Order: sequence, then structure tokens, then C-alpha cells
Amino acid sequence: MRHFQLPKFISGLDYFILILALLLTAFGIASIYSAGIDSEGVRFSNEYSKQIIWAVSGLGIMIAAMALDISRLKDYTVFAYMAILLLLLYTRFAGRVVNGARSWIGVGEYGIQPAEFAKIITILFLARYLDLSDQSSSFKRLIASLGITGIPVLLILSQPDFGSALVFFPILIVMLYVGGIDRRYILFILLSIGFTFIFLMLPLAGRYSFPGGNILDLFFQRPGYVVMLSGLFLIALALSLWGWLVFKKQYYFWLSYGLSVLDLSIVLALAGHKVLKDYQIMRLMVFLNPNVDPQGAGWNIIQSVTAIGSGGLAGKGFLQGTQSHARFIPQQSTDFIFSIIAEEWGFLGGLLLVALFCFLLYRMLGLVSSTKDRYSMLVCGGFFGMFAFHFMINVGMAIGIMPITGIPLYFISYGGSSLWAAFMAIGFLLGISSRRYRM
Repeated sequence: MRHFQLPKFISGLDYFILILALLLTAFGIASIYSAGIDSEGVRFSNEYSKQIIWAVSGLGIMIAAMALDISRLKDYTVFAYMAILLLLLYTRFAGRVVNGARSWIGVGEYGIQPAEFAKIITILFLARYLDLSDQSSSFKRLIASLGITGIPVLLILSQPDFGSALVFFPILIVMLYVGGIDRRYILFILLSIGFTFIFLMLPLAGRYSFPGGNILDLFFQRPGYVVMLSGLFLIALALSLWGWLVFKKQYYFWLSYGLSVLDLSIVLALAGHKVLKDYQIMRLMVFLNPNVDPQGAGWNIIQSVTAIGSGGLAGKGFLQGTQSHARFIPQQSTDFIFSIIAEEWGFLGGLLLVALFCFLLYRMLGLVSSTKDRYSMLVCGGFFGMFAFHFMINVGMAIGIMPITGIPLYFISYGGSSLWAAFMAIGFLLGISSRRYRM
């Protein structure tokens, strides 16, 4: 049995990851403090003090996670996975409603968002499966991985928390890639997601751009038409598969491949039209054109882009932001905190924040390639997908190139659950970095 040796453990740590996490947290606390000051310089919110408490306790969580040998814990992840599913189920029926989603549990004003920790536990459990199933076929591993990821996604969607559910897909894609799944299956998932988004957005665009909607909008309002078209695609798919099996021609394979993507995308888009709430549909619409609802759903994007543009090259200075301190930016300490940073610190400040995140992601990729333990490598890949997606979507929302999904910016946005989850992930990564050459 190997004993824990503190000097060797500390010497192996990736200090860049630790320092970057601490710098980003300090950056976030300062930005949250600024978000709580009004145009007259009066502090109207104590969110920054709560964030400091969460950051200090988050450091404790990070140290605890760092001390654990993650490769020895993988057999226990199945119990953690079952526990988080039960917690998500409990949240669905007995949780607290915040911003239209029953996604919180807690007592009084204190609560946690189980979906944040579900991401981490799903990564740990999925990594275990992909590690142990290395000799199985790619198709079998793909189906099982979709099931492992899909169960928490469905529970989170039922709350409904579309943004948190969305994060599981890049996690899945990266882990499938690192796990050695056939690239054609990964491409299939990516294409299906892309065409689903297209089939979901085009009818909505037509609904608000043309009187009476466009042909795609009318089409998706009639499920019978969708079923008929899907049936035709299935027939064509069956014929293509028959041609591939009989004649062994590659173009039959790719024809059936493309038809499968289209058929699945249409069905998923139809489900999206039925499941999405009105406010979620409007969020997608204002992504295409904020002026569709400039006083409602489009207000967030318009004010965010205005604040970022007003910051110029070097910004207006700390606590000098006019848009943010006049409280024109909704949810300015959470979803749109990047707007405050860009307004007060300008393009250079925003670029610095982006550079810090990119360097953090680069160090995570370094762990994926350097660790010798396959399980740890998969875990690092999952965390990379999680952090990268949060970063791209949140910053993209603020500058108007991504739909509003309510995804926080790790370490920067106000919130205890997301900060604790981020520190827990960093702790696991630091633990892996200290042991990577001894596994």
C-alpha cells in the first residue's frame, strides 16, 4: 500500500491551475462588488461578502478533493451517481423555484443547485464506465454513455433548467473522444445537435419575421406532417442500409448516415417545440434578432452589448461603469457579469479575462495528454469540456453571439453552487496533476 507523502504530492502540483483559479476568483469577487454599487455610489447588495464566504469554503472543498486519490475512488462513483439522481428527482418535486425553474433545495435563504454537482458526479461515473469498457464495441459504449448522461439531463430538463442540461453534451462529446469511441459516432452526435438547432430556430425565425409564420413553422405545428416525413426518411434509410449491406458501396453507408442524422434531428426539433416554454423560445428568438422584443427578452442582450461597447479600449475604471451602476443590465452579477468587466476594464480587461481562461483550459488539456492513468485522463477531459462550454457560452451571451441560457461563468459569476463545483473540479485536477507520473 502506498503512503501519502506530502513533499512529493506538493512538488507534483500544477501550480498554474491553482494560481489561475485563485486569480479568477479574486477577479470575480471584485466584479460582484462593483455590481452591487448603484449610480450614486451606494452599496445595495452584499453579494460580494457571500461570495467571499463561498470562496473560502470552496478552497476547503478543493483541498479535500485534491487529497483524494481519484483512481481509487472510481468504484464508489456508482453510489454517488445514484445518490445525485435521487437528489435531482427530489429537487424536481420538492425543490425551490428560482427564475422559473424548480432547481434549488435548501433552508431559508440558503440553498444549493444539485445540477452543478450532477455534472461532476456524472463525469466521474462516465469515466469509470469508459475506462472499464475499453474492450467493448464503440456502438455499445456509445449507447451506454448516452444513457449515463441522458438520465440526469432528463431530470434537469424536467425542472426545467435548459442551461444546466445543455452542459452535459460537450462533456459527453469530449469524454467519448478521449475514450476512443469511433469518430463517426461522435460526428453523428455533433451533426444531430447542429441540425436540431437549425430545425428548431428556422421556424421560430419565420414566426416572428413573416405574418402567419413560414412553411417550417406551420410544418412543425402539425405533428402528422413530421411523422410522415420521418417515415419517408426511415424508408429511405432502410433502402440505403440494404444497399450498403448488399453492394458494399461506401456511398450507401454515408447516405444512410446522413438520413439518420436528418431523421433524428427532425424528431428532436419537434420535441423541442413541444417542451420549450414561451420565455425559452423568446430567448432563442432574441439571439437571432434582439429587436424582436427590445423591452423584454431582447433587453438583456441590447444592454449587455451597449455596456461592453461603452467600455472602449481601456474601460471607464473600477466602480465607474455607467450602464451597470444605473442597473440597466439584468442579472449583472451572474449571467452578464462579463459586461461589467468589459465596461469598467475595457477591451483589454476583457481580453485579460479571456486569456486567463484560455490558459486554464490549456493546462487542463496538458493533463489529459500527460496523465498515465486512463480513468484520470477521462476525468480531465470531462472537466475540460465542462469549463470550456461554460466559458464560451457565458462570454458569448454577453457579446450577443450565443443564446441566453443562464449558464454562469465559473469563478466569476455570483453563486455558491457553481463556485463550489468549480473548486471541487479544480481540486480533482490538482490531485491528478500531483500523481500523474506515478500512476
